[in-house]
Amino acid sequence: MANGRSIRRWQWVHTWSSLVCTLFLLLLCITGLPLVFHDEIDDWLHPSPVAAGVDNVAPGVPITGILARAQALYPGEAFSFLSFPDDEAVVTVGMLSHPGTPDERNHWLKFHPVTGELLDDPMEHGRRRIEFMDVMLSLHNSLVAGLIGTLFLGVMGLLFVAALISGLVLYVPFMRKLAFGTVRMAQSRRAGWLDLHNLLGITALAWMTVVGLTGVINTLERPLFAVWQASDLQAMLANTGRSAQVGGQCTPERALAAADAATDGRRRTSVLFPSATAHHPYHYLVWSHGDTLVTKELLSAVLVSADTCRIDARGELPWYLRTLELSRPFHFGNYGGLTLKLLWAVLDLATIVVLVSGLVIWVGKRRGRKEVIA
Repeated sequence: MANGRSIRRWQWVHTWSSLVCTLFLLLLCITGLPLVFHDEIDDWLHPSPVAAGVDNVAPGVPITGILARAQALYPGEAFSFLSFPDDEAVVTVGMLSHPGTPDERNHWLKFHPVTGELLDDPMEHGRRRIEFMDVMLSLHNSLVAGLIGTLFLGVMGLLFVAALISGLVLYVPFMRKLAFGTVRMAQSRRAGWLDLHNLLGITALAWMTVVGLTGVINTLERPLFAVWQASDLQAMLANTGRSAQVGGQCTPERALAAADAATDGRRRTSVLFPSATAHHPYHYLVWSHGDTLVTKELLSAVLVSADTCRIDARGELPWYLRTLELSRPFHFGNYGGLTLKLLWAVLDLATIVVLVSGLVIWVGKRRGRKEVIA
């Protein structure tokens, strides 16, 4: 049983861990709400003209034809990636403007997988189109501050988890005096806010813990992939050849065909073009995944020689990247259809109330102390 001194320590941890992270958590909850319905909002804002059921793995036009159309729109630019999303019947082409310079920038175009028609180009008017969901995602991921902002949000997530743990410790002795679900609004406003804070907090505790921890894990994406590039990818490349004729003989279409043949029925999701920046200057890096609920989130990599189209190496993601990939659907609730997304939205709103009520309680407590001193 916690004594008075122990409870005061836990109260200190709960108060200050909560206060430091609350405003940032409110921002994450507000921006996270539309991100839960990312697919539905995108479909509403940008209805796809592609018929449902079109298979991106075997598009009706050759990949080389799609790339030629992209190159005609942006001559002089380099290709960075091709993407074949599961939830959208398109072929996405990533391109680099000013490649190899400090001003190098990535942008993308979407093409119809059957006709090769250009469906979307955010850069069609010379400036990147600002999308509502892109703004929400950038704020949610990094506060529009790049890697520093992402890691900062990771620290805020750890403080949030500390607030949840300390809140649980304090909840147990507090609720010995009250029946579960009691909200004493008639007694006093502060007591009512405290009861509401505790009730919603304990109800959504498991969800907030899962979302908080998976959010922290997601903030480590760039550092973890950098570790993979410097270790596992280099080990995969260690025994491969080095050709000066990068891309001279193996077209992206042939590279994809070779990777498809070597992945035992797994579904390709993207291919990264040879890149010195990404530490594979002589190979296409093809990513694929399985079809089940779990294996769909677990990627495997195939390195295809840009000169010979030979499969030079294959590899599975290490445990830390598998953990990262599996954490994403739990964070946004996008593995169980619309019903689960609605549940995530309700719990997100409950968390907003918990955060706001915590601020109200703290402000009221400080005002009460000032009135006593006065």
